[in-house]
Amino acid sequence: MSPFAASWRLILAIRHITTGLRTITKHFPAASQTARDAMVQSWSVELLAILNVDLVVKGDQPPPGLVVANHVSWLDILVMNAAHPVRFLSKSDVKAWPLLGRLIEGSGTLFIERSKRRDAMRVVQTITGYLRDGHRIAVFPEGTTNDGIHVLPFHGNLIQAALDADCAVTPVGIRYVGKATGERSLAPAYIDEDTLLSSVWRTLRAGRLVAEVSVGAAQTANTRDRRQWAHDLREAVIALV
Repeated sequence: MSPFAASWRLILAIRHITTGLRTITKHFPAASQTARDAMVQSWSVELLAILNVDLVVKGDQPPPGLVVANHVSWLDILVMNAAHPVRFLSKSDVKAWPLLGRLIEGSGTLFIERSKRRDAMRVVQTITGYLRDGHRIAVFPEGTTNDGIHVLPFHGNLIQAALDADCAVTPVGIRYVGKATGERSLAPAYIDEDTLLSSVWRTLRAGRLVAEVSVGAAQTANTRDRRQWAHDLREAVIALV
């Protein structure tokens, strides 16, 4: 995509994000969770269209419980919400992102202070409470973004919440491909020395992309401890991507 066309799409995206912020401020306080989910999904689908990203969803909507996925990009949250709205756990750094940070926080995302070891215990307890209340919570057990080609080992600490809540865990695979080539695209990757802006710009310049969200079968623990379950869930995600 030309720099001019990419710049125009970036302007439209910023406008759409500000619209989302107004929606969260004006409509979220009085809305039910179902209505909020519908607004988040509609807004996410529209933003993907602005960013020139098509969405392909394979599999059924995850049941209430924990959702685990590989982590490639800042785009992952948007893509998963466009497919099946879910409440996310994200690193606290996201709150500092321009505009997007306020939007992600306002939509109900939970945050973890990765630099504070004891914060993981608080987060597991919080997630367990939501899971027991029948919510869907999505986490990225790799703990960081990756290039989309490989899937890093899954940390088992967040899987403990599913064990404590006695709920199912659904594996989800995320993959980005070029529309014209059908081959995996690294454009949305947000790794190493990338800044948010550089990753967004590279995504816009890449031309039309396809975001594939593949939902696997929900699993129960079946006597597995969190380490073994994390390992098995990673294998399921690898198969999906």
